[in-house]
Amino acid sequence: MAGKGSVFMVVAPSGAGKSSLVNALLAKDPHVRLSVSHTTRAPRPGEQNGREYHFVDVPTFQKMQAAHDFLESAEVHGNYYGTSKRWIAEQTAAGEDVLLEIDWQGARQVRKQFPHAVGVFILPPSIEALEARLHARGQDSAAVIARRLLAAGSEMAHAPEFEYVIINQEFSDALRALEAIVNATRHRFSVQAARYASTFAQLGVGGSQTLAD
Repeated sequence: MAGKGSVFMVVAPSGAGKSSLVNALLAKDPHVRLSVSHTTRAPRPGEQNGREYHFVDVPTFQKMQAAHDFLESAEVHGNYYGTSKRWIAEQTAAGEDVLLEIDWQGARQVRKQFPHAVGVFILPPSIEALEARLHARGQDSAAVIARRLLAAGSEMAHAPEFEYVIINQEFSDALRALEAIVNATRHRFSVQAARYASTFAQLGVGGSQTLAD
Protein backbone atom coordinates (compact mmCIF):
# COMPACT_ATOMS: atom_id res chain seq x y z
CA MET A 1 0.00 0.00 0.00
CA ALA A 2 1.18 3.53 -0.73
CA GLY A 3 1.68 5.75 2.30
CA LYS A 4 1.15 9.45 2.88
CA GLY A 5 4.70 10.09 1.73
CA SER A 6 6.54 8.77 -1.30
CA VAL A 7 9.94 7.21 -1.89
CA PHE A 8 12.11 8.64 -4.66
CA MET A 9 15.20 6.89 -5.99
CA VAL A 10 17.66 9.07 -7.90
CA VAL A 11 20.24 7.15 -9.91
CA ALA A 12 23.02 8.39 -12.19
CA PRO A 13 26.53 7.60 -13.36
CA SER A 14 29.31 9.46 -11.57
CA GLY A 15 29.61 13.00 -12.90
CA ALA A 16 26.06 13.35 -14.21
CA GLY A 17 25.19 15.90 -11.50
CA LYS A 18 23.00 13.76 -9.27
CA SER A 19 24.24 15.12 -5.94
CA SER A 20 23.99 18.74 -7.07
CA LEU A 21 20.39 18.23 -8.20
CA VAL A 22 19.45 16.38 -5.02
CA ASN A 23 21.02 19.04 -2.78
CA ALA A 24 19.25 21.82 -4.67
CA LEU A 25 15.91 20.02 -4.33
CA LEU A 26 16.42 19.46 -0.59
CA ALA A 27 17.24 23.15 -0.12
CA LYS A 28 13.97 24.17 -1.81
CA ASP A 29 11.57 21.53 -0.49
CA PRO A 30 11.44 20.98 3.30
CA HIS A 31 9.15 17.97 2.94
CA VAL A 32 11.73 15.87 1.09
CA ARG A 33 14.07 14.03 3.44
CA LEU A 34 17.34 12.54 2.29
CA SER A 35 17.82 8.97 3.45
CA VAL A 36 21.01 8.77 5.52
CA SER A 37 22.68 5.38 5.15
CA HIS A 38 24.58 3.40 7.75
CA THR A 39 28.21 2.64 6.96
CA THR A 40 31.19 0.95 8.56
CA ARG A 41 33.75 3.22 6.90
CA ALA A 42 35.52 5.86 8.97
CA PRO A 43 34.22 9.45 8.81
CA ARG A 44 36.09 11.75 6.46
CA PRO A 45 37.19 15.24 7.53
CA GLY A 46 34.14 17.46 7.96
CA GLU A 47 31.61 14.62 8.02
CA GLN A 48 29.21 14.36 10.96
CA ASN A 49 27.48 11.29 12.30
CA GLY A 50 23.82 11.39 11.31
CA ARG A 51 24.34 13.94 8.55
CA GLU A 52 26.39 12.30 5.78
CA TYR A 53 26.10 8.80 7.28
CA HIS A 54 25.31 6.91 10.45
CA PHE A 55 28.77 5.60 11.27
CA VAL A 56 28.73 2.20 12.99
CA ASP A 57 31.23 -0.59 13.57
CA VAL A 58 31.13 -3.89 11.69
CA PRO A 59 29.50 -5.95 14.49
CA THR A 60 26.70 -3.37 14.84
CA PHE A 61 26.11 -3.34 11.10
CA GLN A 62 26.04 -7.12 10.90
CA LYS A 63 23.61 -7.28 13.82
CA MET A 64 21.28 -4.85 12.02
CA GLN A 65 21.67 -6.85 8.82
CA ALA A 66 20.76 -10.09 10.60
CA ALA A 67 17.67 -8.38 12.03
CA HIS A 68 16.60 -7.37 8.48
CA ASP A 69 16.80 -3.69 9.41
CA PHE A 70 18.12 -2.70 6.00
CA LEU A 71 16.05 -2.02 2.94
CA GLU A 72 19.16 -2.60 0.85
CA SER A 73 22.81 -3.12 1.70
CA ALA A 74 26.09 -3.61 -0.10
CA GLU A 75 29.81 -3.97 0.42
CA VAL A 76 31.89 -1.38 -1.43
CA HIS A 77 35.68 -1.32 -1.27
CA GLY A 78 35.68 -3.32 1.95
CA ASN A 79 33.09 -1.17 3.72
CA TYR A 80 29.42 -1.93 4.34
CA TYR A 81 26.55 0.41 3.47
CA GLY A 82 22.85 -0.01 4.30
CA THR A 83 19.56 1.90 4.13
CA SER A 84 17.26 1.76 7.15
CA LYS A 85 13.91 0.22 6.24
CA ARG A 86 12.25 1.31 9.49
CA TRP A 87 13.27 4.97 9.14
CA ILE A 88 11.85 5.20 5.62
CA ALA A 89 8.59 3.54 6.69
CA GLU A 90 8.26 5.96 9.63
CA GLN A 91 8.93 9.02 7.46
CA THR A 92 6.47 8.07 4.72
CA ALA A 93 3.81 7.14 7.28
CA ALA A 94 4.20 10.64 8.74
CA GLY A 95 3.64 12.18 5.31
CA GLU A 96 7.24 13.02 4.49
CA ASP A 97 8.79 12.17 1.15
CA VAL A 98 12.09 10.29 1.25
CA LEU A 99 14.79 10.53 -1.38
CA LEU A 100 17.52 7.94 -1.87
CA GLU A 101 20.71 8.56 -3.81
CA ILE A 102 21.31 5.01 -4.91
CA ASP A 103 22.62 2.79 -7.70
CA TRP A 104 20.47 0.69 -10.02
CA GLN A 105 21.13 -2.49 -8.04
CA GLY A 106 19.98 -0.87 -4.81
CA ALA A 107 16.91 0.48 -6.61
CA ARG A 108 15.88 -3.07 -7.47
CA GLN A 109 16.10 -4.02 -3.80
CA VAL A 110 14.09 -0.98 -2.73
CA ARG A 111 11.24 -1.82 -5.11
CA LYS A 112 10.78 -5.19 -3.44
CA GLN A 113 9.77 -3.42 -0.20
CA PHE A 114 8.34 -0.20 -1.67
CA PRO A 115 6.75 -1.10 -5.03
CA HIS A 116 5.36 2.44 -5.33
CA ALA A 117 8.86 3.95 -5.20
CA VAL A 118 9.50 6.42 -8.03
CA GLY A 119 12.73 5.97 -10.00
CA VAL A 120 14.49 8.92 -11.61
CA PHE A 121 17.58 8.36 -13.76
CA ILE A 122 19.87 11.33 -14.43
CA LEU A 123 21.71 11.24 -17.76
CA PRO A 124 24.48 13.50 -19.04
CA PRO A 125 23.90 15.19 -22.40
CA SER A 126 26.80 13.22 -23.91
CA ILE A 127 29.75 11.04 -22.99
CA GLU A 128 32.02 13.96 -23.86
CA ALA A 129 30.17 16.20 -21.40
CA LEU A 130 30.38 13.53 -18.73
CA GLU A 131 34.13 13.19 -19.22
CA ALA A 132 34.58 16.97 -19.08
CA ARG A 133 32.62 17.17 -15.82
CA LEU A 134 34.70 14.40 -14.24
CA HIS A 135 37.90 16.22 -15.17
CA ALA A 136 36.48 19.55 -13.94
CA ARG A 137 35.79 18.11 -10.49
CA GLY A 138 39.50 17.59 -10.01
CA GLN A 139 38.91 14.70 -7.63
CA ASP A 140 40.14 11.72 -9.63
CA SER A 141 43.18 10.63 -11.57
CA ALA A 142 43.02 9.99 -15.30
CA ALA A 143 42.91 6.24 -14.62
CA VAL A 144 40.00 6.58 -12.20
CA ILE A 145 38.11 8.79 -14.66
CA ALA A 146 38.62 6.18 -17.37
CA ARG A 147 37.15 3.52 -15.07
CA ARG A 148 34.20 5.75 -14.20
CA LEU A 149 33.47 6.37 -17.88
CA LEU A 150 33.61 2.66 -18.58
CA ALA A 151 31.25 1.97 -15.67
CA ALA A 152 28.90 4.74 -16.83
CA GLY A 153 28.03 2.84 -19.99
CA SER A 154 26.87 -0.25 -18.10
CA GLU A 155 25.02 1.89 -15.55
CA MET A 156 23.15 3.90 -18.17
CA ALA A 157 22.01 0.66 -19.80
CA HIS A 158 19.63 0.32 -16.84
CA ALA A 159 17.91 3.67 -17.41
CA PRO A 160 14.87 1.94 -19.03
CA GLU A 161 14.07 0.40 -15.63
CA PHE A 162 13.10 3.83 -14.27
CA GLU A 163 9.87 5.76 -14.66
CA TYR A 164 11.57 9.09 -15.38
CA VAL A 165 14.74 10.20 -17.12
CA ILE A 166 16.22 13.69 -16.83
CA ILE A 167 18.99 14.79 -19.20
CA ASN A 168 21.10 17.18 -17.15
CA GLN A 169 22.23 19.59 -19.83
CA GLU A 170 21.07 22.84 -18.24
CA PHE A 171 21.05 22.53 -14.47
CA SER A 172 18.07 24.85 -13.90
CA ASP A 173 15.95 22.90 -16.41
CA ALA A 174 16.94 19.58 -14.83
CA LEU A 175 16.06 20.86 -11.36
CA ARG A 176 12.64 22.04 -12.54
CA ALA A 177 12.03 18.61 -14.04
CA LEU A 178 12.95 16.90 -10.77
CA GLU A 179 10.64 19.24 -8.83
CA ALA A 180 7.83 18.51 -11.29
CA ILE A 181 8.24 14.75 -10.79
CA VAL A 182 8.03 15.15 -7.01
CA ASN A 183 4.96 17.38 -7.26
CA ALA A 184 3.17 15.09 -9.69
CA THR A 185 3.84 12.06 -7.49
CA ARG A 186 2.31 13.84 -4.52
CA HIS A 187 -0.92 14.05 -6.52
CA ARG A 188 -1.20 10.34 -7.26
CA PHE A 189 -4.62 9.02 -6.33
CA SER A 190 -3.19 6.59 -3.77
CA VAL A 191 -1.08 9.27 -2.07
CA GLN A 192 -3.89 11.83 -1.96
CA ALA A 193 -6.29 9.20 -0.61
CA ALA A 194 -3.85 8.41 2.20
CA ARG A 195 -3.18 12.07 3.01
CA TYR A 196 -6.81 13.20 2.89
CA ALA A 197 -8.71 10.11 3.97
CA SER A 198 -11.46 12.06 5.77
CA THR A 199 -11.99 14.41 2.82
CA PHE A 200 -12.24 11.48 0.42
CA ALA A 201 -14.73 9.77 2.75
CA GLN A 202 -16.90 12.91 2.99
CA LEU A 203 -16.90 13.31 -0.77
CA GLY A 204 -17.61 9.64 -1.36
CA VAL A 205 -14.42 9.19 -3.33
CA GLY A 206 -12.89 5.74 -3.15
CA GLY A 207 -13.27 2.22 -4.42
CA SER A 208 -11.39 0.98 -7.44
CA GLN A 209 -7.97 2.47 -8.21
CA THR A 210 -7.66 0.96 -11.66
CA LEU A 211 -5.80 3.97 -13.04
CA ALA A 212 -3.92 4.88 -9.86
CA ASP A 213 -0.13 4.94 -10.01
